[in-house]
Amino acid sequence: MRALTAAEAREADRLTTERLGISPLQLMENAAHQLSLQLMRWLANPACSPRVILCGKGNNGGDGLALARLLRKAGFPCEVLVFAPAEQLSGAAAEQLKNFRECGGEVTHVTGAAEWETHKAAVLSAPLLVDAILGTGLNAGVEGFLAGVIEDINRRGDNLVVAVDIPSGLPSDGPLTHSPAIRADYTITFTAPKVGLLLHPNSEYAGQVRVCSIGTPPELFPENPAANLSWSEPQEFRGLPLRRRREQHKGDFGHVLIVAGSRGKSGAAALAGLGALRSGAGLVTIATPESIQPVVAGHQPELMTEPLAETEAGSISLRALEYGRLEKLLEGKTVLALGPGLGTHPETQQFIRTVAGQCPLPVILDADGLNAYAGRAGELKTRSGKFLAVTPHPGEMARLQGISAAEVQKRRLETARTTAEEWNAFTVLKGASTLVAAPDGRVWVNSTGNPGMATGGTGDVLTGILAGLTAQFGTRDWERVLALGVYLHGAAGDSATMGAWRTGLIATDVAADLRGVFGELLRELGIEPY
Repeated sequence: MRALTAAEAREADRLTTERLGISPLQLMENAAHQLSLQLMRWLANPACSPRVILCGKGNNGGDGLALARLLRKAGFPCEVLVFAPAEQLSGAAAEQLKNFRECGGEVTHVTGAAEWETHKAAVLSAPLLVDAILGTGLNAGVEGFLAGVIEDINRRGDNLVVAVDIPSGLPSDGPLTHSPAIRADYTITFTAPKVGLLLHPNSEYAGQVRVCSIGTPPELFPENPAANLSWSEPQEFRGLPLRRRREQHKGDFGHVLIVAGSRGKSGAAALAGLGALRSGAGLVTIATPESIQPVVAGHQPELMTEPLAETEAGSISLRALEYGRLEKLLEGKTVLALGPGLGTHPETQQFIRTVAGQCPLPVILDADGLNAYAGRAGELKTRSGKFLAVTPHPGEMARLQGISAAEVQKRRLETARTTAEEWNAFTVLKGASTLVAAPDGRVWVNSTGNPGMATGGTGDVLTGILAGLTAQFGTRDWERVLALGVYLHGAAGDSATMGAWRTGLIATDVAADLRGVFGELLRELGIEPY
């Protein structure tokens, strides 16, 4: 689903009114209806009472007032605070205030710090807070007493905070600066996700994002090829051949070759292999140093293994390329994953660059495969193969770029885009809100996953997943395939920690939950598994 800037969202609303005849007031009613549906699972819980809706004077506040009216009629009355005098509301927001009062609703107007202090304790003790103070029209940081209100809300205890469209104070388009923004547990946004909800660090304030349609079809989204930012959500993967036919066999789902591992790092190779198997590859072969080949083979009986000549350090030697060994390894394979646990021995790094440069298959380059190009990233584009995906975390990207990890994090979207173009490769920049950038400038942003996945081996599982999906679905729509892999990887991490502590999650937990989350994806898309 394409993400919109604030200006694009406003233009989409305008076109909806102009071409479809849906008035701004009706759009607001549609938004309130969707909000009420999303809130129902909490509203039905007696522990989520009392409920407080915090409204501003603009359209975001109008959404909140319309919601308050609908909830009141449904038997879920809420306390409503409006952070402006009544005369400052105009247009649809003023109409919603009038409608709410006519149905018996009462509003408390809070216009300064002293009034806020009077009501603060009651508000912050409410189990459920709905934030409808400031919306996407904000074009400067929050100042004055509203800044204090936001800071107070962020110091809350266990209150559940649901933001309407966007958390108050969060920029719709760019990164958060030094002014405050509400940290929401959930954000219910309309029509399409806003750019500011998706990119790190803003995404930390948005919580879980849910998109609701209020009547604007995607064909009315303004044309903006320069933006080209899409949110990875289930509907985006509908076009892939996710359903298997009964007559298909293992040969139809590709053969992954993984070159990985070294002495002391056999687990990296095994985890990548497990990721490829669990993501549905028909066959998986791991080529690894000869001394650890039995260890890797013992991790998982479904894995096939090939021993390679090794250095005195127990990593792969250049001798592994002698006598046409590489060509033989590549025979019958669909995709190559190269890097996990290979080590940084100079001879091994030269082996990596030789293989990546000459391999005709699609290549997934990760971990030590990327470290082999530190200080020489320009060589990534001088290869014979057409398809390359690099999967760096911020530290690996920093080494490739010759900058600090902090600089990478400050410019994640720009970094992903520019490197994909420079290297003519697909860049998967890992971390919070992982980005998948294509050479033509298109970028996908992922929202699944959690901090529990920050543990050794989860990246190796992702490498295997990307290779396994590529083996099945090919490279015709490769950025979508890669985005699916990132989505499933994060969703498996979320599934593995559901109802449990995130601390202590390990990589094999993620791999174990892949089948379940893939099944959930199929069910959400209405696809029968057989």
